[in-house]
Amino acid sequence: MELINDFNADLLKALEVLKTGGVILYPTDTVWGLGCDATNEKAVARIYEIKQRSDQKSMLILLDNANKIPSYIKEMPDIAWDLIDLTDKPLTIIYPEARNLAKNLIPEDRTIGIRVSKDLFNKKLIERFRKPIVSTSANISSHKTPANFDEINDEIIQSVNYVVKWRQDDLTQNSPSGIIKLGINGEIVIIRK
Repeated sequence: MELINDFNADLLKALEVLKTGGVILYPTDTVWGLGCDATNEKAVARIYEIKQRSDQKSMLILLDNANKIPSYIKEMPDIAWDLIDLTDKPLTIIYPEARNLAKNLIPEDRTIGIRVSKDLFNKKLIERFRKPIVSTSANISSHKTPANFDEINDEIIQSVNYVVKWRQDDLTQNSPSGIIKLGINGEIVIIRK
């Protein structure tokens, strides 16, 4: 019972921070990430600042359900549905023609990386927030990606508005997702397996 109460309290606090344009540090279905409202330009800019990263480098968004993907891209390639259904590990798909997101989240080539999270906390958070959240590794740009909470730099922890407690003690050595880029004409490029 205590675990459920902690989970819900954590979820509500993270939700409150996202709704007010803040940045959270949270576990994903891959590595720990920095997250914010993917439709809020100021929040997105804050993540670029925390990571000391150029806003020319794109970040991905997380959704709780694949049916929401068409809201954030111009056209959903048929092959994407198959890729999502068939994958057994976390997969980020880069789609052409992003829309309905913060302008500073969409790079010059107008693509956006989207992953449907299978993590319980992420799914519940995004479902309640009713918007996509940014997900980018919880590290300063060009530094090593932390595999679990214990590897996150104190500077990152101190710079966010809320640190999610859920799974902080999980020492599983997770790795980033696979990445596939889809072209307008259905071209497929594997970027990371």
